Amino acid sequence: MVFLKGKNTSVLVLLFIMLWLTGCGTKQTENDRLASQTEITVSAAASLTDALQEIKKNYLEEHPEVKINFNLGGSGSLQQQIVQGAPVDLFIPASEKYMNTLVDKGLIDQGEQVSLLSNELTVITHANEGITIQGPGDLLDDEVRKIAIGIPESVPAGKYAKEALEHTGVWEVLLPKMVQAKDVRQVLQYVETRNVETGMVYKTDALSSDEVKIAYTMDFSTYSPIVYPMGIIRTSKHKQGAMDFYNYLRSEEAMNVFVKYGFSGPGV
Repeated sequence: MVFLKGKNTSVLVLLFIMLWLTGCGTKQTENDRLASQTEITVSAAASLTDALQEIKKNYLEEHPEVKINFNLGGSGSLQQQIVQGAPVDLFIPASEKYMNTLVDKGLIDQGEQVSLLSNELTVITHANEGITIQGPGDLLDDEVRKIAIGIPESVPAGKYAKEALEHTGVWEVLLPKMVQAKDVRQVLQYVETRNVETGMVYKTDALSSDEVKIAYTMDFSTYSPIVYPMGIIRTSKHKQGAMDFYNYLRSEEAMNVFVKYGFSGPGV
């Protein structure tokens, strides 16, 4: 074993101290960055899942100081969470009804909410399903044993589906076939796994899966316009961060992603 003495030992000790201090400095810098990071929570309709994940990735590339958490699900359930005090910064439901309720309750300022997107309602079957469904009347056929829709009282897609079927006079007759789901993504899953013969989902959900195909697009005149509003929660503790992301979601860059996934701008 060789022992270093004198100047050599001093140099090694000095180098060790410098490396240790550098490591501590890096760790401290990382801790400081995390401590100063703005964290926002976005409660949004489940049908926005894929588009929002891509938009988040793009946004964070330019804003690494921000952390974004998504709470995705049925719009009615998300609204109730906010009413009950859930720490949410931004709300994007799939129906103006849920936004209007929060505005009326004073939880969102009228001037801090806007119509963001629109969508279409479709009837889907499994991609390898041989059943032919071209209109509401075909849903009455015996080979269509189960039809999945979102719970009409809390899932906008389910409410729109009920409206369309009532308008065409088949809702009551089809009730025994109905399987209700907690959100539109669960409807999609039921069709993908062949637990039901058909389901009613947004065009964007239908396009997100290779396991399903669109049997037909429901007539626009039979249901209310599908509008996705967006609003900032008044009690947000990260108001500036929420406002920045709110504005980005309305940008051309973000809108191009939404269009890629099948959405349209408001009123289209």
